[in-house]
Amino acid sequence: MKEIKAVIRPNKLPALREALVSLPGFPGMTVAKVEGCSAPTRHITRHSIKEELTDYTAKVRIEIVAPDDVADAIFQRITEVAQTGHYGDGLVWISDLEKVAFIFKSTPGPDSAG
Repeated sequence: MKEIKAVIRPNKLPALREALVSLPGFPGMTVAKVEGCSAPTRHITRHSIKEELTDYTAKVRIEIVAPDDVADAIFQRITEVAQTGHYGDGLVWISDLEKVAFIFKSTPGPDSAG
């Protein structure tokens, strides 16, 4: 099992949801509103500490736990749909999961997906 996380622009969420739902084997996702800022070298230097501390942009974080055979397709779909070609488009990454269980079944592993 893999965990796919992404931080994207909020205006890209509806198109991404539509693209992911149409993907065979898509297991669903969790979405949260977040705020972030890029590295200081990627934007104009602020004139005061107050500007630097409040220079956060609204983003959306997506979390998906998926079988290995679907994870790469989800990753690819996110990068294609969320991209605008500008700084601040976001980030997407995949992590290996050691153990996963659906709580309502209380049985670890992919066999509990039934």
